[in-house]
Amino acid sequence: MVKILEVKNLNVYYKAKSKSIFARPERKQVLFDVSFDVNEGEIFGIVGESGCGKSTLSKTILGMNPLYDGSIVHNSVKPQMIFQDPYSSLNPAWTIGRILSEPLLLSGMKDKAEVKAAVYDMLGRVGLDESYYGRYPSQLSGGQRQRVSIATALIARPKLVIADEPLSALDVTIQAQIMELLMELKKDLGLTYIFISHDIDVVYQLCDRIMVMKDGRVVEIGETIELFENPENAYTRQLIDA
Repeated sequence: MVKILEVKNLNVYYKAKSKSIFARPERKQVLFDVSFDVNEGEIFGIVGESGCGKSTLSKTILGMNPLYDGSIVHNSVKPQMIFQDPYSSLNPAWTIGRILSEPLLLSGMKDKAEVKAAVYDMLGRVGLDESYYGRYPSQLSGGQRQRVSIATALIARPKLVIADEPLSALDVTIQAQIMELLMELKKDLGLTYIFISHDIDVVYQLCDRIMVMKDGRVVEIGETIELFENPENAYTRQLIDA
């Protein structure tokens, strides 16, 4: 299997507030010796309770947190993220067309007609018609905003996408629709997903392998069926039983 991402012995820190203005800034460690690989074409699940370090890990992989040691090797173009709250991740002052055009313009695409055609194509792929091009995020439902968030992550055609709790802000019916959409896009565009969730049932339905985290550490990693049927760690059993 081709490894699209390799993380080795990753330790991540945040700056802690100093007790004195004259003291050197202190670092608080939040991830401890995290190691895992993601294979091309798979859905790799990361599960654990809130505060276990899932989102910190994803931000570090994306280069949003420079305070770390260890190794992060990307064997594809830079991954993109689908955020938990689509409303806060979309600029409310921009139209959907501008939001989706921006990554293409930043990548060097200059022809306006070509950019617009690419945006229309991606809107169609996420189940939105061309009328959404001129709308604003405030004019969309939660499910529609999440579709735009997915389109924004995919418009530059990455191979690896990190989905950070992409269903948690949606009701159950919309969750099922977005899950189906993510699977369709994976097949059509040849995507690899890192799917982050606190909901182990959702991870069970979607993922090929699962990594369980607790307090900034990896508890265990395994094939989904094997991990559910024969968990090696008591914490994993606790999550499944809950």
